[in-house]
Amino acid sequence: MTDEPNLLGTYVRARRELVTPEQVGIPVLGARRVPGLRREEVAMLAGISADYYLRLEQGRDRNPSVQVLESLARVLRLDESATAYLLSLGAGQPRRRRRRRRRRKETVPPGIAQLVAALPLPALVEGHYFDVLAVNALATALSPRLTVGANRLRDTFLDPAEQALHPDWENAGAGMIAGFRRSVGTDADDPRVIDLIGELSLASPHFSRLWARHDVAACEGAAKYIDHPQVGRLRLNRERLAVSGTTGQTLVIYHPDPGSDGAEKLALLASATTTA
Repeated sequence: MTDEPNLLGTYVRARRELVTPEQVGIPVLGARRVPGLRREEVAMLAGISADYYLRLEQGRDRNPSVQVLESLARVLRLDESATAYLLSLGAGQPRRRRRRRRRRKETVPPGIAQLVAALPLPALVEGHYFDVLAVNALATALSPRLTVGANRLRDTFLDPAEQALHPDWENAGAGMIAGFRRSVGTDADDPRVIDLIGELSLASPHFSRLWARHDVAACEGAAKYIDHPQVGRLRLNRERLAVSGTTGQTLVIYHPDPGSDGAEKLALLASATTTA
């Protein structure tokens, strides 16, 4: 047995518990004592033995074939991002690895920092751990928590003022967690990840429940509604662009539809920011 975290087994078990028998065409007869699917049901649907599946969940076998992983992804109803994550967990994990070192301090490329400062729209750069690495004044006017050094996960789940800005903060938080898990990938034993997840799990039962689901998704552009205390509710489009030459940095830009109510309110906020 290995002392390494059983990432693959933990993930398939969490996802197994979220799939109902009805979703995969299994008739339900009487009460069931387990949430989701039973191990033997997953094994049957994936075309593998129940004993082999048990070994995967328990971490006694950590190197299944791509075909087995793809079959499990189909049974567990994983989308493209979640399937890619599952494949990464089973991609020949070594039995012994050196103790992970903390990552080097993330530095925003000078050109990107200049772009963020010059943009007439709210903009920021998020790092690998969802830290704010660069931000302009209009983004900070949109949310005072958008300052260099802040962490988006921590503010979303622990700061009531940040939650009040977002009418759908619970759904936004779920999406952020899924994106964070995709960002850190198999680096779950990274000291920074351990510290951050431990802090949030203790302080926020809602975060703890969502993290236990093991959702994985790409953080993509989307429409966002913000209840701003000065200008009221405004609808903005959020774009997320990978910063080339970095590991995991993302340029985030908020922009309104031309001629919309959101455009007028953002212009008003920009004017107030410039005056201040």
